[in-house]
Amino acid sequence: MEKEKVSSGNIIDWSVLRRLMQFVKPYRGRFYFLILLTLLLGALTPVRPFLVQYTLDTHVAAGDYSGMVSIMLVMLALLVMHSLVQYSHTYISGRIGQFVIRDMRVKLYQHIVNLRLRFFDKTPIGRLVTRTVSDVEALADVFSEGMAAMAGDLLQIVIILAFMFYEDWRLSLVSLSTIPLMLLATYVFKEKIKVAFNDVRNAVSNLNTFVQEHITGMNIVQLFGSEKREYERFKEINREHRGAHLRSVLYYSVYFPVAEIIAAAGIGLLIWYGAKGAIDFEASGITIGKLTAFIMYIQLFFRPIRMIADRYNTLQMGIVSTSRIINLLDDQEHVPAQGAQKPENVRGQVTFNHVWFAYNETDYVLKDVSLVIEPGQTVALVGATGAGKSSVINLLNRFYEINRGSIKIDGLDIQSFELAALRKNIGRWAMQP
Repeated sequence: MEKEKVSSGNIIDWSVLRRLMQFVKPYRGRFYFLILLTLLLGALTPVRPFLVQYTLDTHVAAGDYSGMVSIMLVMLALLVMHSLVQYSHTYISGRIGQFVIRDMRVKLYQHIVNLRLRFFDKTPIGRLVTRTVSDVEALADVFSEGMAAMAGDLLQIVIILAFMFYEDWRLSLVSLSTIPLMLLATYVFKEKIKVAFNDVRNAVSNLNTFVQEHITGMNIVQLFGSEKREYERFKEINREHRGAHLRSVLYYSVYFPVAEIIAAAGIGLLIWYGAKGAIDFEASGITIGKLTAFIMYIQLFFRPIRMIADRYNTLQMGIVSTSRIINLLDDQEHVPAQGAQKPENVRGQVTFNHVWFAYNETDYVLKDVSLVIEPGQTVALVGATGAGKSSVINLLNRFYEINRGSIKIDGLDIQSFELAALRKNIGRWAMQP
């Protein structure tokens, strides 16, 4: 069994994204609404710290209890609105993802069942199962945790930065002084987890392929007494699958604590600098409300940065899965060219005229075979295993294409028939007594 190896490549593959968006077109109204919700989420997020600052500096400092209550009610309404928008965003993105993978899986299966048998001779069935199930399922994460979520995170970062520098550029620079460390940790994590995710996808495909091949070919395994050897091979593939998952778990377990430490260091520097400024308010202009708001800003700022690396790889692996699915959908070399003939009254004269055929393009199974079978005539093909008896029927049904010569029914080349009509008539002959 040849193990499959794929690489994620570049995250932005516009040709793949365009093909993926073709499946979104039937739901473009919902998709545009999802974009609107993403913009709304990005705009609502930094409003709460601003209101906290206003409440502390204006109403709490002045002892205005009624004004403070009014702002708290506004904040409560804002929180409810944010929760509803977040719920709608999560639900709609997941719903679009499920509709898209349903359509893509149906289209993929429809394509597979119309491929020639030669394709299945060369392609492990387990790999096709992975394409139809695992790779398609990965696309759901592209919508729920990939494109929309990542765009929302980036928008949130930009809006928070705008609020922070509008309020106080000094506090902004101090609180963001640990950003280079966060970006470095995020980049290292992104590269490591990308390799781990690639290994996981490869391991899943190889595991599916191995299991399918050996279950369907169990009679061969037992015939040659290879149970123990194949069992050891299975354990090796399973160990690779486990190892790939454990590496991804290790990178997550290291990255998120490191990210928390870096974020805490930024908050610590902010409190140290801001507290000194708050004590000397006349000189610095830093108030307790502004310092509190900046603590909230920096927490909101670091949260999407911590998630972007994870979403990056979710999006990237979704693009990889999409690319592999599209490659399968674009595989037309084994799909036979169809004619337009749909004869209803076929007499059934079959003519093989100097037919040559090989499964592997070199070792010919049929060599210059010519025969004529008249309607109603019964013909028995006799020969050793591998002599080409089944090949004659396969060629007549156009499961495979001949290398040379021609096959005709009632004087018409079978390539001029529509496939459904050709096989329907052959099936009708087979049922006749």
